[in-house]
Amino acid sequence: MPVEPWAARLPSPGRVVGQVRQEVPGCPRTSSASPPLRCGAAIVACQVGTALAARTDRASLRSIGLASNRLLLWGIAFELAFAATIVTVPPLQAIFGTAVPGPAILAILIAFPILVWAPDELRRAVLRHRTGR
Repeated sequence: MPVEPWAARLPSPGRVVGQVRQEVPGCPRTSSASPPLRCGAAIVACQVGTALAARTDRASLRSIGLASNRLLLWGIAFELAFAATIVTVPPLQAIFGTAVPGPAILAILIAFPILVWAPDELRRAVLRHRTGR
């Protein structure tokens, strides 16, 4: 009797999400965005804020300029385009178990980079004020 590789026995991510929706009370069976999708999209959005926050130790983003690092901007654009492709292209939706997020989720996601970047910008402002720069 041939032995199947362990990976062949694993269910697809879309199937797992579908099973969770059916088994968890109160979890909608049809949703514009599954919990894994919302989590992944939130991670991508927070990474944008982190990339902008991690550019300097003390200088503000305004002083160095948002467009001063073109490679970083291309990386952010690629990351956002890749995430958008996973949630909008039907074959990839089937593979990853994703769907296009609704307007409410998109509105929340827009705030995430700011929520990550702003506290770090505030910390840098405090450091500049303490050192007199």
